[in-house]
Amino acid sequence: MDSSRILSVQSHVVRGYVGNKSASFPLQVLGFEVDSINSVQFSNHTGYEHWKGQVLTADELHVLYEGIKLNNVNQYDYVLTGYARDDSFLEKVVDIVQELKRANPGLVYVCDPVLGDNGAMYVPENLLPIYRDRVVPASDIITPNQFEAQLLTGRNISSEKDAVDVMNLLHSMGPNTVVITSSDLPSPLGDQYLVALGSQKRASVDGTMVTQQIRMDIPKVDAVFVGTGDLFAAMLLAWTHLHPNDLKTACEKTVSVLHHVIKRTITYAKEVAGLNRRPTPAQLELRMVQSKADIEDPAIVVNAVVL
Repeated sequence: MDSSRILSVQSHVVRGYVGNKSASFPLQVLGFEVDSINSVQFSNHTGYEHWKGQVLTADELHVLYEGIKLNNVNQYDYVLTGYARDDSFLEKVVDIVQELKRANPGLVYVCDPVLGDNGAMYVPENLLPIYRDRVVPASDIITPNQFEAQLLTGRNISSEKDAVDVMNLLHSMGPNTVVITSSDLPSPLGDQYLVALGSQKRASVDGTMVTQQIRMDIPKVDAVFVGTGDLFAAMLLAWTHLHPNDLKTACEKTVSVLHHVIKRTITYAKEVAGLNRRPTPAQLELRMVQSKADIEDPAIVVNAVVL
């Protein structure tokens, strides 16, 4: 069987795991061919004290894609995108996705619509209408957090019912799979857990549309990691491919991979930092290579509840 081929347009760092560095290895381990366009090339992620590097412009993105096209190798099964901070670059990404979809109508676009978190935007505000009016309608799978889901729909989420309504609204905008990766909704398991929700619309055997909706209660971790959102979107792509029409299993495996990688990372960081010392950004880089076995076959640590 020929491997599925992914075009991944994300950040690149020389050292560490974020963007394409966070997505490529796990996808390759799971048998995908990953073609990477690096939207930036930085020395390391911007949570460090210092960082240096270059940013790819919309024109440079166009040139790279043209090269792929001239050789007639612009056939993709998936496109994966994450953090972007330039409006013209984002518009160009959508143009490329739409062209690839004309060549392969079955192409699946997985988009993490990175806008902000905890009530604050950390990309320019002019990106919101582009995501809402162009990117999300072109997407098949999206992974917003609660704040991003609220921004994209203009609706507030203060209950599980609100979240379901927002996910249905997002479906109506385009994507048939929506996962709200984190929320501040109360978990029945207590305040040591955060709630994630998912919804998948699909055609059943007789052609009618059915929707599966799930909730997951995920143990909270007391540390700030970079690159976990990128890993989440990549793993959701992989596990929805390997478990089509079974969002429950796909999400359980995705969240479990993250759990194992984060647990291994925090154990390592505490060890090297020493007793009662706060680990540095360098020490908190995801232990990706060390987690290869967990990525390939994650022990399930979170069970999704079907709503």
